[in-house]
Amino acid sequence: MPVDPQAQVVLDLLRDVGFTFTGQTPEELRALADNPTPTTIELPSVVDRTIPGPAGELPIRIYRPSDEPALPVTVFFHGGGWVIGNLESHDHMCRVLASKAECVVVAVDYRLAPEAKFPAAADDAVAALEWVVDNAADLGVDVDRVAVAGDSAGGNLAAVVAVHAAASGRVELVQQVLLYPVTDGTCDRPSIHDNAEGYMLTTEGMEWFHENYSRDASDRTDPRYSPILAELRGVAPAVVVTAEYDPLRDQGRAYGEALTAAGVEVEYHEFDGMFHGFFSMDASIDVAGDAQDRVAAALRAAFATS
Repeated sequence: MPVDPQAQVVLDLLRDVGFTFTGQTPEELRALADNPTPTTIELPSVVDRTIPGPAGELPIRIYRPSDEPALPVTVFFHGGGWVIGNLESHDHMCRVLASKAECVVVAVDYRLAPEAKFPAAADDAVAALEWVVDNAADLGVDVDRVAVAGDSAGGNLAAVVAVHAAASGRVELVQQVLLYPVTDGTCDRPSIHDNAEGYMLTTEGMEWFHENYSRDASDRTDPRYSPILAELRGVAPAVVVTAEYDPLRDQGRAYGEALTAAGVEVEYHEFDGMFHGFFSMDASIDVAGDAQDRVAAALRAAFATS
């Protein structure tokens, strides 16, 4: 179908202001992109703190939708090509998940590239999940109802963490939520070409992110970089969201198919007329609210049966 009219308005605005992921340094791009998304969602408790990480303290933000004890918890990893993004850029998205899925959300401010290249972000993500599980009682969350979630590069980290959790046996996740995830650093599927430009994230921009995150070409075939190359049997059930006009659409779809082939339960949603990054834009795009509701319903169902 054509680009959704509301989505097109956003794309036109981005084009008019000259927003692009290329032609700038990481520092310049962060200055443009790492700003809070306006939100109207108020929660009883939003707390910033730090936790031990593989290379020092990791900032996290803890969102609580209520004062009830032993709530389920979702550990969230922000998108931004492993290069940009922070606790502020995804604050609204985390508030949405906490409110609609009725769970605590722990957002992780992992190390960014190119200052910290692969596998730094993946190592931080694993450490953060294990810290949440080890400190569940102090956090007031239910260790038996733990999920992971992320968008784009954050979806990549959520997928990598889910694979690690299954392999290590240390954490049993009830759900992984992958929003238009990066799953294959070697990807050359049709959407990379069909949606190469004009829809915010471009193929050139995605390659720039890969060049900043990877140390060399061999990293891209590491399952911690490309989880589609990992052993997927036994990983947590997944909700995979993709967008029709996204260069990453086909690798998200392929990952859902690979999970299904490995015997993993998958709930797959491809949103027609949408572009990469739409999920947090519920103030401008009605379909984003629908996507949020579907993801939240899947999380609530997973938590209810655990």
